Amino acid sequence: MIITVSRKASFNAAHRLHVKAWSDEQNKTFFGLCNNANYHGHNYQLIVSLTGEVDPVTGYLMDMKSLGEIIRIEIEERFDHRNLNLDTEEFRELNPTAEHIAVVIWGLLRKKIKEEIKLKVTLYETERNFVEYTGGA
Repeated sequence: MIITVSRKASFNAAHRLHVKAWSDEQNKTFFGLCNNANYHGHNYQLIVSLTGEVDPVTGYLMDMKSLGEIIRIEIEERFDHRNLNLDTEEFRELNPTAEHIAVVIWGLLRKKIKEEIKLKVTLYETERNFVEYTGGA
């Protein structure tokens, strides 16, 4: 039996969208308020979804407590109350757009979840803006 299970989490982080190769004016024009030199923050909502075969003995795809612990250690402790541009290695050179943040989160979690389980990350930057990533190009 194939099933999908999901776990929600959240973290608060600041960032600045900025392309180093562009002029300040070009960055301001393209990114608007998101290019604020003093940064700005979001209350990110994360949904981690796993799809795969239910274990016939346990009845679980994956223990939700274990998944919660992986998310806490790999994502919340790493990004919560951080300035993504300044405080994290992942975004020191990578523009911390919602798209890039979702891909980075997916990569961090993928290392901790069995390969045979499909992984999808949904990241809400605001109530209306969110991205989904399932791996690949």
